[in-house]
Order: sequence, then C-alpha cells, then structure tokens
Amino acid sequence: MYLSVQISHYPLQDEYKASIKQVIEHLRNSGLEVHPNRMSTQVFGEFDEVMKVLSETMKWSFETHGKAVFTANFLEGDRRPKD
Repeated sequence: MYLSVQISHYPLQDEYKASIKQVIEHLRNSGLEVHPNRMSTQVFGEFDEVMKVLSETMKWSFETHGKAVFTANFLEGDRRPKD
C-alpha cells in the first residue's frame, strides 16, 4: 500500500532552523521521496517503510535535539505533485 504524508516539525528551542533542516536531511537520506516546502514536508512511499522511517526520524530528533512537536497528515494512496 502506498502512503502520502505531510509532516511538520516544530522544535521547542530558540535555535530551531538547524534542527528542522537536519530532520529534513534525515528524511531525505532514508531513500523515500521527500518534498520539503515552507510549512511542511511531504513524504511518499510504501506504507511500512514510511512508518518505519518516520518513527526512526522522530526518535532520532528527540534524542539529538530534545523536545519538539511533530504534526502529520496521512493519506492512503499516491498524492505526489504532478509536474
């Protein structure tokens, strides 16, 4: 099953930009299709792999950068932007 996710990361710290950039880079290095924009990041892939990567990324973020809020919207199916 294919999954489309829109996720946002809100670090609870004064210097938040570096943390956001590192989370996006962590997602990009996962092998999933990742499209960041100004307010969120879209992630696309097979359900099990997407959920595994999101779980690992959130855990890594908490361990590396401390407290943060993650919000996500999940949609079954392929909702990648069309060129």
